[in-house]
Amino acid sequence: MEYSVISSRNNDRIKYVKKLVTDASLRRESGLFTLEGARLCADAVRSGYDVRETYITQNALEKYRDTVSPLLEKSGEVFVISDEVADKLSDTVSTQGVFSVVKAKKNTELKLLKGARYLALENVQNPQNLGSVARTAEALGIDALITFGGCDIYNPKALRASMGSLMRIPVCQTDSLASLINEANAMGILTLTTVPDANATDITTVDFSQGVLTVIGNEGNGVSPDIQSLCAVRATIKMKGEAESLNASAAAIIAMWEMMR
Repeated sequence: MEYSVISSRNNDRIKYVKKLVTDASLRRESGLFTLEGARLCADAVRSGYDVRETYITQNALEKYRDTVSPLLEKSGEVFVISDEVADKLSDTVSTQGVFSVVKAKKNTELKLLKGARYLALENVQNPQNLGSVARTAEALGIDALITFGGCDIYNPKALRASMGSLMRIPVCQTDSLASLINEANAMGILTLTTVPDANATDITTVDFSQGVLTVIGNEGNGVSPDIQSLCAVRATIKMKGEAESLNASAAAIIAMWEMMR
């Protein structure tokens, strides 16, 4: 099949795609996001996303032909790009030369259910943390991931760190975490916040059998006092040595393991 060729780094399409890579506000306004890498771009098609455009180098077209064939068939437009253009678009150290512009899906409307297990991230900023949490949430079977503030779920680094999980699991972006916690409390769903407090409840002793909404806080400040005050249980992950706290993704992963155990 013949595809249009783009060889200039200053092409207007390329400038726009690059801005989508770096500008979260443009992603929100346009409802579009970008993916990089043969497998991740192909995952978007398998996950039912509308792939508007794909940009691929000639080398990638040959090297990843089996992987990207379904992607190229489903993509609205396909452009073969030069290595120089690929370098401009890339958000990685060593690019595979495959990029897609994808339409974001509507935000998941979360309907809380008793017995389900939810993980909420309050103002988690680091995209690698978000991606790592999402990947583990999918692997362990968390019912939904809730985000409040913090990193954009379509941040390219978060999507790569999640290995596509952010496109596959239910993710609810809420404007009011407090309202969700109050709703869970009213329904009799256990609400729990993790805190670096040796006097808090040991998380390994908590009964999660009836479901739970667990909150993980910001990397620097933890869970905000207002959200802590709404949760029924303040739980801690017991630590040895002189560490005062865990990385947000590490805390989330341990909490999810306990929730699903």
